Amino acid sequence: MKAIIIGAGRGVRLMPTTANTPKCFAEVNNRRILDWGLQAFADNDFESICFIGGYAIEKVRSDYPQFVFYHNDNWENNNILASLMYAEPEMDEPFVCCYSDILFKPDIIRDLISSDGDISLAVDTQWLERYTHRTEHPTDDAEKVTVLDGVVTQIHRDIPESEAHGEFIGVAKFSTEGANLLREHYHRSRKRYGDKPYREAPSFQKAYLIHLFQEMIEAGVEMEHVDCAGGYMEIDTQQDLELARKLWR
Repeated sequence: MKAIIIGAGRGVRLMPTTANTPKCFAEVNNRRILDWGLQAFADNDFESICFIGGYAIEKVRSDYPQFVFYHNDNWENNNILASLMYAEPEMDEPFVCCYSDILFKPDIIRDLISSDGDISLAVDTQWLERYTHRTEHPTDDAEKVTVLDGVVTQIHRDIPESEAHGEFIGVAKFSTEGANLLREHYHRSRKRYGDKPYREAPSFQKAYLIHLFQEMIEAGVEMEHVDCAGGYMEIDTQQDLELARKLWR
């Protein structure tokens, strides 16, 4: 199985850390965010790492020549969903994709790849604990999920805290069939919407991954949730970075 890391954006909210380097180069306890993720994949015997870069991609190319690279050359005008699909040539076999600005433990990857679902989402059920000190990143910005009988029923930022089962952490597994479903629904929506608004996004190019996930769920595609009780942190702001440096082990 291969890993696809989505790391094209600049991370403006993490300035000045991202003034000259990609967001995933920020260091937590003497290790880059990216390196923590690579360790989690290596511990689960992943050999192929694909990296979708944009801002400062040359720095990633220089330091990680072993990666298979895809260049999102329109990163300033698109978003996570469009960015992921730059690596579509890699989606003819099972893969795990993840955001590049997150910390996650190896057992999350272990549990994901052990799941039977064609599409499985890693969900932190202790998500609210992480928001105690995140004053710059409120809970209404969390990619929350509701579930029923092991299946995700909704994924949306507007889900009330009291109704959320947990937060999608940005790590998902796709079987070959799951990858085919992702590609099919992506191209159908892209053809239909083009530059028009797409769900909550101002245009399809600006859509988040969860926007397509929700459309797929509404179309009857099953997505399993693989729960973790913590073992994950998002680095979105300078405050998040300082919290991670204190709390992440």
